[in-house]
Amino acid sequence: MIDEPLVPLPAQGRVFRRGRRVRLADADPSGRLRLDSCARYLQDLGNDDTADSGIDDDAITWVVRRAVIDVMTPPRWGEWVDMATWCGGLGSRWAERRMSIVGDRGGHIEITTLWVQVDVATMTPIRLSPRFVDTYGDAAGGRKVSSRLWLGDPPVGAAAQPWPLRAVDIDLIGHVNNAAYWAAVEEQVEPGTAFAHALIGRPHRAVMEYGPGIDAGAEVELLVDEADDHLSVWFTVDDAVQAAATVIPLPEAAAPPAESG
Repeated sequence: MIDEPLVPLPAQGRVFRRGRRVRLADADPSGRLRLDSCARYLQDLGNDDTADSGIDDDAITWVVRRAVIDVMTPPRWGEWVDMATWCGGLGSRWAERRMSIVGDRGGHIEITTLWVQVDVATMTPIRLSPRFVDTYGDAAGGRKVSSRLWLGDPPVGAAAQPWPLRAVDIDLIGHVNNAAYWAAVEEQVEPGTAFAHALIGRPHRAVMEYGPGIDAGAEVELLVDEADDHLSVWFTVDDAVQAAATVIPLPEAAAPPAESG
């Protein structure tokens, strides 16, 4: 469910930590850490975590199914942020990666993503290995997660606009990188302007759900529906929805408190 609370830091199990500063390219004109930057932070920290754990395998990769970004207070340009990541739950062929971002000036963001493990040769989902479960299972604490999607179809009459793909939007698999989708949402927010969506100025939850992937060269059209209490975007190719995103006020008690110390 879209108002589902995020799991807190586990009392036991693997937690991987790193820190960094919010750089110029991470921030919008007002200095706010952007949503696409949050997605890149998680990608980088997740890659560092799996490399550090010793379970990197060139024969498999992970494809994101859903991402949830809860922004209590956005970190800002120049702010130092401590980041922690852990496994929030397991399925048969997928796992939930949690991430916490806490800044030294009060910034606080919590993220959860659902990743499906796939075989690189066939790009089909494969079961989690015993080694993966041994490494991350303790942090998951027996929690099972579902791959069921949360977001619905676009409403009739949603405003349509083209979204031209750039070469820098494409990843190693030949699809639009998952962080690039968030850039399209940021374009709808109009950060740093008098028309910026009111949701961005208060605690909010941003959800992105991904389909099979948008190929390089695809002609993408965005369908946009917005009001005071939501901003929703659907990514379509040939009238078929390939991904969907929504930004809503942060549900009460949805995110755990920031880690102290």
